Amino acid sequence: MKVRYDREADAAFIQLSSKKPDGGVEIAEGVILHTTSNNEIAAIEILDASRRFPIKTLYRLEMVPIGV
Repeated sequence: MKVRYDREADAAFIQLSSKKPDGGVEIAEGVILHTTSNNEIAAIEILDASRRFPIKTLYRLEMVPIGV
């Protein structure tokens, strides 16, 4: 997984796969799932990111067991 933040565009991009996306679906205003031709999720893009969450948390990974 790779995480990038473009300060000028205020956009966060979370790459979940090395597969190349060929389309995208906006699931909520400013939240886009980038998908492959097989409908696999390759990345998540979040526009106006700094309004939606603290950007410094974008680079922190927290593992939480399922069911907690």
